[in-house]
Amino acid sequence: MSPTIFRESGYRFFFFSREESRPHVHVYSPDGEAKYWLKPELVLARNYRFSNVQLNVIEKIIGERYDELKTAWYSFFGS
Repeated sequence: MSPTIFRESGYRFFFFSREESRPHVHVYSPDGEAKYWLKPELVLARNYRFSNVQLNVIEKIIGERYDELKTAWYSFFGS
């Protein structure tokens, strides 16, 4: 199961339900996929085919919606 948290600018932001416990978000588009750690700070964990320009856009979106992502994580997985 991989619940979608939101979609923005052609990117899907989601979690995998049975993955590691450290808060993170996956981002997908037809151009690639990335994973970002949300704690202890926002850090790119993996990148598959996104350009630096795309990563900058994604990081801006995550930064703007960071609290929403953390809230979604803890609502879904618990503390």
